[in-house]
Amino acid sequence: QVQLVESGGGLVQPGGSLRLSCAASGSIFSIDAMAWYRQAPGKQRELVATITNDGSTTYADSVKGRYAISRDIPNNTTYLQMNSLKPEDTAVYYCNAVIRSIVHIYYGIDYWGKGTLVTVSS
Repeated sequence: QVQLVESGGGLVQPGGSLRLSCAASGSIFSIDAMAWYRQAPGKQRELVATITNDGSTTYADSVKGRYAISRDIPNNTTYLQMNSLKPEDTAVYYCNAVIRSIVHIYYGIDYWGKGTLVTVSS
C-alpha cells in the first residue's frame, strides 16, 4: 500500500557531494516524520538525520555541518544533501518515514525503503 523509493546514490570522490531523494507513494493520509539511516559494511544501522512536519531537524554528530535534510511535504518527498563526503560515509542509505495510511489514520507506522548505496572513494 505504501512504498518508499530512494534514489541518488553512487560513487563519489572524497570531498564531493551527492543528493539523495526518497519519494513516498501509495495510500498515504499523512506523514509524521521522515528520516535517513545508513548502514556501513559490518556495522549496525545508524540514524543520520530526521525532519518533522514543522521542519525541525536533527543530525548525527558525524554528519553535522556536512549534511542537510529537507522535505517537500506536498510531494511526500525527502532529500539528503551530502557535502564534503568522506570514505567513512560509505554505506547503504535507507529512507524511513512514519506514515498514516488511509487505512490507519489514527497512528503512524514505520516504513522503510530498500536503500541506495553511497560509495566514497578515490
